[in-house]
Amino acid sequence: MKQSELFYKTQKEAPKEAETISHQLLLRGGFVDQVTSGVYSFLPLGYKVQLNIAQIIREEMQAIGGQELFLPVLQPRNIWEQTDRWEHMDPPLFKLKDRHEKDLALGPTHEEVITQLVAKNINSYRDLPIYLFQIQTKFRNEMRSSGGLLRTREFLMKDLYSFHTDLEDFSQYYKKVANAYFKIFKRCGLSAIMVEASGLGFTNDFTHEFQVLTPAGEDTVIFCPKCKFARNKEIYELKEGDKCPKCSGILKLQRGIEVGNIFPLGEKYAKAFDLYFSDKDGNKKLVIMGCYGIGVGRLISTVIELNHDDKGIIWPKEVAPFKVHLVALDMENKKVKSFADKIYQDLQKLGTEVLYDDRLAVSAGQKLAESDLLGMPIRLLVSQKTIAKNKIELKYRNKKAEELISLSKIKSIVKI
Repeated sequence: MKQSELFYKTQKEAPKEAETISHQLLLRGGFVDQVTSGVYSFLPLGYKVQLNIAQIIREEMQAIGGQELFLPVLQPRNIWEQTDRWEHMDPPLFKLKDRHEKDLALGPTHEEVITQLVAKNINSYRDLPIYLFQIQTKFRNEMRSSGGLLRTREFLMKDLYSFHTDLEDFSQYYKKVANAYFKIFKRCGLSAIMVEASGLGFTNDFTHEFQVLTPAGEDTVIFCPKCKFARNKEIYELKEGDKCPKCSGILKLQRGIEVGNIFPLGEKYAKAFDLYFSDKDGNKKLVIMGCYGIGVGRLISTVIELNHDDKGIIWPKEVAPFKVHLVALDMENKKVKSFADKIYQDLQKLGTEVLYDDRLAVSAGQKLAESDLLGMPIRLLVSQKTIAKNKIELKYRNKKAEELISLSKIKSIVKI
């Protein structure tokens, strides 16, 4: 992509209402644009990041047997009444009427729709288990949106639903999803911990959140650095400095961002929609369900909160909108332009996602500052000085030092 053709605009200063680092950098870099409170447009750079994270999630869900589908945003009132959530959802549903005066809601989640769908399509234990997921827009009628993409009213979410014959089968898959989540977060450049949380009306058992520890977080987590014990502030009865109930280590208290959650749903929705199956003996039994969510926009913000410096974003390679930022200085010079154009063409032939700063009449200082702000993992710099040595300057965004390399090395570098 040539930067001269890219639809974006950077800002030197972020709006005053942008309090978190991620919100500031997303706005300054032209990744998103705020339409109204809690609602954002994703510009080309931001949308590429969203697509990359969605693809990471998709691959890991398919690796544990997930089948992707796509469910409707518009949902009729009657299915929400079957679960007693039409009037008692928190935050409340976005409700509307169609031209026939029928009540509809914009889906904040899809338990009702997916359970009704599966009830139409299974009969026997031979039809189970089933794992269905989607990456779909959700609507949450939040009282207050905050932190940019951390808490919004409209957002992209992966929700996976699993359907089982018994608790043992469910428990085994629950662990598989947890392991898949750790893989997703690692690929996004994050280290997450699994935290016990309340059932929130879904279940009497603990549910689990995946928290990335950072001062920018909205949640408070008590955890043990020595073992895997961790609980959300809503349910812990311990305090910082106490001994861990599992290993006798010393507990710590820290802020965190919730980047995912997994819920045992039990038989709650199966009962509401008559979701039964016949076992080997012909007995009719309720299906056991689980639900597993990841907010894509929230994950984008968390990546930035943990991967930035005072100059801008430092994108992990699998998340970055472009892997390479090719920056050409002195573009008015024909030799520089020809040299840079050739490298750009070669990178494209290699299948490398590259953003080429081919802009004229833009100072070297501005180009370099924007490159740091946008945060691609690899910067290749071409100038009169580098081509005089038949070299190109290489800089990794997460390192301070630059180095001059020969053109023959570019292929091996961009494949890393």
